[in-house]
Amino acid sequence: MSDSVRADKWLWAVRFYKTRALAVEILGNGKVKRNGHVMKRSSSVHVGDGLEIPFAEGPGVRDILVLGLIDKRVGAPEARACYEDRTKPEVYDSLKNWQLAKAEAAKGRPTKKDRRAIDQIKQDWEWGL
Repeated sequence: MSDSVRADKWLWAVRFYKTRALAVEILGNGKVKRNGHVMKRSSSVHVGDGLEIPFAEGPGVRDILVLGLIDKRVGAPEARACYEDRTKPEVYDSLKNWQLAKAEAAKGRPTKKDRRAIDQIKQDWEWGL
């Protein structure tokens, strides 16, 4: 096996991004850093590199140490063996809070099913049940 892999392939193979196109876009925007320096699309990843990778699902940045190199998408347990996640728990907490706030804001009007449940509760209350 080689001693380096293209960054977009590695980010996709270890399941940080759903598609290689998304990984290429993130790299092209200069959002991924290796050892403190911005990575380019054509950059390679080596064992021992420290990466700062933005979350695809919200704000925040992961702190990753590369332990293994793969260029084909594999199962999640095999993918997790290729890196060490050194991200602080506070970062994951703030991401979770952001996602909850976003989901709450997106609720909007009740669905037909929600409306029927509300009507049933009101009807039960009127009958004293």
